[in-house]
Amino acid sequence: MNERTRIQNLVTSGTFSLDGGTWDVDNNVWVVGDDSEVIVIDPAHDPAAIAEVVDGRRVKAILLTHAHDDHIRSVGGFRALTGAPVYLNPADRMLWDEVYSTELPDHPIFDGDRFEVGGAHLTALATPGHSPGSTCFYSGELGALFSGDTLFNGGPGATGRSHSNFDTIIVSITEKLLPLPEDTVVYTGHGETTTIGDESPHLEEWITRGH
Repeated sequence: MNERTRIQNLVTSGTFSLDGGTWDVDNNVWVVGDDSEVIVIDPAHDPAAIAEVVDGRRVKAILLTHAHDDHIRSVGGFRALTGAPVYLNPADRMLWDEVYSTELPDHPIFDGDRFEVGGAHLTALATPGHSPGSTCFYSGELGALFSGDTLFNGGPGATGRSHSNFDTIIVSITEKLLPLPEDTVVYTGHGETTTIGDESPHLEEWITRGH
């Protein structure tokens, strides 16, 4: 791996709307790469500010962890700024279509797909539950998991709204995420980072707590 490969974070602010409600929300945007190229994960709310972090580097791909509107509403603008292709799990197309009537994602994401940037690799892990197409991205070289809204510091993402299911997210976390190395840093869609080792002992608590 290129030693200059790094993970940069930008927190952007906006709103999230679903099922007739709207809430203020802060989102984590993750920029992964080296001095010449990057992948951007979930470019939410502020395309110009994200482009400043990219700072002229080539954006190889825009990877979406899921298609709730706070994560995708600004994707069209960021794609227009950078010319980068947008990747989305097709199981979330109904959520995408609620935001975009004419624009489409450029490519589908499927479980096991691999993306290379700066000598590191990101592997797509299909983790339905928060939404049908929720997808995490794992890099063994970076010791990093980009979890979107599937796993947070403190437990699973919300499943009390349309197109979500608590039992499904528990299966996804149990089968796809908790088996990762304990020192894997979890870079979340909102809030503070955590590690697999910090979260895994609490699985039974989450199940008892429910959604």
